[in-house]
Order: sequence, then C-alpha cells, then structure tokens
Amino acid sequence: MPTIIGLDPGLRHTGWGIVKVTGNALKYVAHGVISPSTKLDFANRLRDLHQELQAVISHYQPEEAAVEETFVNMNANSTLKLGMARGVVLLVPAQHGLKVAEYATNSVKKTVVGVGHATKEQVALMVERLLYGCKGVKEDAADALAVAICHVHTASIEKRWKNGI
Repeated sequence: MPTIIGLDPGLRHTGWGIVKVTGNALKYVAHGVISPSTKLDFANRLRDLHQELQAVISHYQPEEAAVEETFVNMNANSTLKLGMARGVVLLVPAQHGLKVAEYATNSVKKTVVGVGHATKEQVALMVERLLYGCKGVKEDAADALAVAICHVHTASIEKRWKNGI
C-alpha cells in the first residue's frame, strides 16, 4: 500500500498527517497543522490553506488522501465556511491526481480507538501508540493521522474482500 495523507479540515486549523505502509507495518512519516492568519479576510485564508497544503503534498508525494467528513453545526454561516475550507482540502489532493477517500468522524474513532464517541485525547493517545516515533501530536494533526490510519485499515479490508480472503 502507498503513502497516505490524512486531512482534518478546519476553519482555523487544518491538520495533516502522513503514514506509509510497508508490508504489514504502518510507519509514521510526518504531521503538522496549517493555520492561516485570522487577520486575513476569509478568501485569503482559503488561498493560504490551498498554498500550504499544495506545499505539503508536493514535498511528501503521497499516493492517496483520506479526509475526515465534517459535522453540520447549528450556525449556518460557520457550517458554510467550514464547507468551503473542506472544499479546498478535497481539491488540492485531487489536483495532484490523488485518489481521495472520505470517512465519518465516528468511523475514524471506532477504527483507531475502538469507540465511535472517543475523546480527542483518546484519539491522540492511540495515534501515538500505533505510530512509532509520533509524539506530542496536537489535536488537529492527531485527527488527521487517525484518518490516515482508518484509510489504511479500510483499504486493507476492502482488498481482502476483493481477493476473497
């Protein structure tokens, strides 16, 4: 299986995490958080998100992307803006020719922690335990790495089903 970039879209912070599968082993590669300046207007924050995510993908050269689905919030304006940021996060990997998969938050948590309603702290702890060398990960990056881990497990199961194993 290839190198995967996991992405956790956000208005203020977009987490990203890269994992690589070698044989049956899952290896931690890198992680980070893209935080465009809140002093910029919204259009320029989206531009910065686009540019920084382009740079991450160009540098690490993942073959696939996994994006966490966002929840609908009571504030329609916030939901709309989050949808725009999510659009950028879906667009950039597609521009690089990556296959993009999407996963519901509860599915990611269930895959990584074993519980669909796990806390952010539980997700971060499990990510650090599953990925050797990954320490002190901030929430958004931990969520992104969790999405990448979920993608690897889901793709592995789908491959087994296809092969009749």
